[in-house]
Amino acid sequence: MLRWALMFLVIALVAAVFGFTSVAGTSMFAAKILFFVFLVLFVVSLIAGNRAPRSTV
Repeated sequence: MLRWALMFLVIALVAAVFGFTSVAGTSMFAAKILFFVFLVLFVVSLIAGNRAPRSTV
C-alpha cells in the first residue's frame, strides 16, 4: 500500500510540473488517503503482533 501511495505522489508531482492541476490534486489526495490507511494498518499490525500468545517450549 505504501508503494501505491508513493506512486500516486510521483504522478502528482509530474502532473504539477506539467501544469495539470486537477490531475495533480486528485493524485495528491489519493496518495494522502493511501498513506494514512497504510499508517493505520501498520500500527494495528504492530499492536496485534505484540499481543500474540507466545509458545512455551
